[in-house]
Amino acid sequence: MRILGIDPGSITTGYGVIAEQDGRVHYVDSGCIRTGGEQLAERLKHIFRGVSELIAHYQPQQVAIERVFVHRNADSALKLGQARGAAICAAVQLDLPVHEYTPTEIKQAVVGRGGAAKEQVQHMVQVLLKLQGKPQSDAADALAVALCHSHIQQTLSQIQGAVSLRRRRR
Repeated sequence: MRILGIDPGSITTGYGVIAEQDGRVHYVDSGCIRTGGEQLAERLKHIFRGVSELIAHYQPQQVAIERVFVHRNADSALKLGQARGAAICAAVQLDLPVHEYTPTEIKQAVVGRGGAAKEQVQHMVQVLLKLQGKPQSDAADALAVALCHSHIQQTLSQIQGAVSLRRRRR
């Protein structure tokens, strides 16, 4: 199964593609969709098209995206939400399931601590995917989203297996 992870941003949207095979996770690709200084509507179109092209090229079966959180600047959160919407629309128009995770959930799954620094996320992504060097920050965040989804799906699968086994023993 291939998972496309997305770290949305109105100027730079990170993406990361991983593949699960035999219970192991493998790096496929990562990078950024850069929108430049265009008007917001043009940037959203660029994100939509970029994510659509990634999906067409890598054929993921699942998409995982970071949830919006409101920090100090509401305007930034609104733009981030619109960038997320453009990415999500690109996935759902092709009937791909989209899974959303908070930054804390992502850091917890990848680093083991919900308050981890960006550098720690980059380091753990590098280690977990056996990369030669640290991926760029936005790409590392997107790979972390994909890894988070993979870990959660594996855990849910194990729980379902244990429940099924328990039911058979009754």
